[in-house]
Amino acid sequence: MDQVNQAVLGSGGLSPFVLFMHASLAVKLVMATLLLFSVIVWAIVFQKSLLLMRVNKEASLFEEKFWSGASLDQLYEEEGSHPAHPLAAIFSAAMGEWRRSSRIAGIKMSSTTVRERIEQAISVTINRETERLGRNMVFLATVGPVAPFIGLFGTVWGIMVSFQAIGQMHSTNLSVVAPGISEALFATAIGLITAIPAYMAYNFFSAGLSDFEERMDAFGTEFAAILSRQAEEPKSSKL
Repeated sequence: MDQVNQAVLGSGGLSPFVLFMHASLAVKLVMATLLLFSVIVWAIVFQKSLLLMRVNKEASLFEEKFWSGASLDQLYEEEGSHPAHPLAAIFSAAMGEWRRSSRIAGIKMSSTTVRERIEQAISVTINRETERLGRNMVFLATVGPVAPFIGLFGTVWGIMVSFQAIGQMHSTNLSVVAPGISEALFATAIGLITAIPAYMAYNFFSAGLSDFEERMDAFGTEFAAILSRQAEEPKSSKL
C-alpha cells in the first residue's frame, strides 16, 4: 500500500472522511452510492412522516363534518368539488356517481345497480389514493435488503486491496493491511447504516398506510350504504 495511506493511518487519521478519501476508486463508488441512497431514504422518511400525519388529521376533520348531520350537498360543495385529501376524494367520487346515476333520463336503474356503480367508483378512488400515498415505498423495500450487499462488495474489494498490498510489500505488517481492511469495514458499516433505517421505515410506513387504507375502506362502505338507501327512497333522494 502506498506510503500516504500508511502515514495517515499510522497517525491515527481514521476519520470517515480520511477513510473515504484514501479508499480505492471502486470502494469510493460503493460508498458514494450508499451515501446517496441514505440521503434519499431519509428524505422519504421525512416526507412520508409528514404525509401520514397530514392525511390522518385531514381525515379526522372531514369525518367530523361528515357525521355532524350537515347537508351532504353542502359538504360536497365545500370539500367534494375540489378534493384535497383521500377521504374527500372518496366522498367526491361517490357523490358524483350518485348524482350521475340519479340524473340518467329515461332509464330506470335499480337500487342494486346504483349501489354497484357507487361501490365501483369508491373502489377505484381508494386504489388510486392508496397508490399515490404509497409512492416511493418500493425504493425503501429495495434499499433495505440490497444495501448490505452493495456494502459487502466494497468489503470484498477492500480485502482484495489488502492482499494486493501484502503481495507488493512482501509483508503482513499491520501498516500494510490496515488501509484495505479499514476501507472494507467502513463500506460494510455504510451499507448497514443505509439498510437498517430503510428496512425499519418500510415496515413502519407499510403499517401506517395499511391502517389508513382500512380507514378509507370503512368510510367508503358506510357512505355507499347511505347513498344506496337514498336510491331506494326516490322521494327522499335530495341530500
